Amino acid sequence: MVEHIKTDLSDGVLTVTLARSDKKNALIDSMYGALADALEAAEINPSIRVVLLQSEGDMFTAGNDVGEFAAALPGASLNEQHVGRFLRALANSSLPLVAAVQGRAVGVGTTLLLHCDFILLADNALLSAPFVNLALVPEAASSLLMPARVGYVRAFEMFALGESVDARTAVEWGLANRVVSLSSLHAEARTVAERIARQPAGALIATKRLMRDPAVLTARIYAENEIFSERLQTTEAREAFNAFAERRAPDFLRSES
Repeated sequence: MVEHIKTDLSDGVLTVTLARSDKKNALIDSMYGALADALEAAEINPSIRVVLLQSEGDMFTAGNDVGEFAAALPGASLNEQHVGRFLRALANSSLPLVAAVQGRAVGVGTTLLLHCDFILLADNALLSAPFVNLALVPEAASSLLMPARVGYVRAFEMFALGESVDARTAVEWGLANRVVSLSSLHAEARTVAERIARQPAGALIATKRLMRDPAVLTARIYAENEIFSERLQTTEAREAFNAFAERRAPDFLRSES
């Protein structure tokens, strides 16, 4: 176990748990590194047949740790950081990915779900992608995957306004498979993961390969990350991060793009 990331392997299922609940499971660079390590190692471990992603606490994840992003060095590209490794590992994963989501899934907490193959939402789940609110752009190939999943106008609304989508709406839009009670979320996700693990692994991998093109996804991730990195250095982004820290509404009318 790496700090804030727990892993457990049993019955062919690698369970990866976000464990920074005191900080709303906000993701920092070291956590991205551990997540990337887990997904990359799973690809070469024949005893792993399914990866189950979940989190502790009352929130799936608050997304990127805003404080860490606000301190990003000029010229630093996400493609050269652990977050880039993690996103590429998601796109290139040949194994079935199952996700169990409770509470808020903000930013990358929502966009990573677009790479998962079976998604269970607790009845209190809320998905949001408020990148534009922070003067940034979508990542994780979500600028490609989200419109394909929910349609352009719904995707634009999610990105441009950053409003949350509740669990039942998310299922109706095709963002998840089913809604379950919060109390049974992890148990039901485990049952699904174990059921998938008992299926013929070669057929599952071949099916997923036919359904998704990792080369297309990684190319979009690379392009998004470059623009995301540039946006971090804009006056708009500085205003967004300052407003977040000062607990006030940002004033983008006075900032330059």
